[in-house]
Amino acid sequence: MKNYTQSPLPFQGQKRKFLSHVKSVLANYPEDSIFIDLFGGSGILSHTVKQLKPTAKVIYNDYDNFSKRLASVSQTNELLRKIRIITKDLKKDKLIPEPYKSEILKIIKQEENIIGYVDYITLSSSLLFSAKYVVNFAELEKQTFYNNVRQSNYVTDNYLKDVEIVCSDYRKIFDQYKSISNAVFLVDPPYLSTDCSTYGSDKYWKLKDYLNVLDVLINTNYLYFTSNKSQIVELCEWMETRTDKENINPFKDSTTVCINTQLNHSAKYTDMMLYKFK
Repeated sequence: MKNYTQSPLPFQGQKRKFLSHVKSVLANYPEDSIFIDLFGGSGILSHTVKQLKPTAKVIYNDYDNFSKRLASVSQTNELLRKIRIITKDLKKDKLIPEPYKSEILKIIKQEENIIGYVDYITLSSSLLFSAKYVVNFAELEKQTFYNNVRQSNYVTDNYLKDVEIVCSDYRKIFDQYKSISNAVFLVDPPYLSTDCSTYGSDKYWKLKDYLNVLDVLINTNYLYFTSNKSQIVELCEWMETRTDKENINPFKDSTTVCINTQLNHSAKYTDMMLYKFK
């Protein structure tokens, strides 16, 4: 079975850079552990766990409806084939002028009218400026198009094979498994104060939402992902110095792995993975 080292479809915020560290941490857990991916995202964490622990139970919470994108990959590949015909004589990575843009929009709209679904996130990676994504036709037609069109088909075969896929509020899933001693929680929530439009929501995650997630880290085995931009670790450390309440800092005695990410010549940040064995 193919071992994917990144999501087979474009996904904002996937954790592919952490996979070697994730494998090192997971190697310490027994084969009968239950791994619960509370914010499944691109599925790369669940896939990696299943590859490393093939007999373990792995639960993937399809928080972003990613499985629908996987199921529609043949349709997406066919749509990209048609777009490649339109753009074949255009320079790569350059602006797509009219009337080419209108022709592309026309076949996308036809596809949506006939099939009822279009994977706009995947199309975004082929038509929009780097790292820019939209989730519907109305947003797409407002954008400037660039010829980044993928020249080969997407392959997703067996990506989430033998992974148990659920779709529920992360708190309900946590309540199901929080008392199980061999449960390990993979926790990769949307980052604080970031645009969550590609998560199927037009709202921002506020501080309250982000802090509520910390409940799943108290007295559990976890791998938790964040960035230095959220300053959530510093906040918990500060709170610990201001109160005698137990468990006020879920990161106490955890181990931190940091990876520096450069977005462009002037923008960079640090991704973080914190983990703890109960």
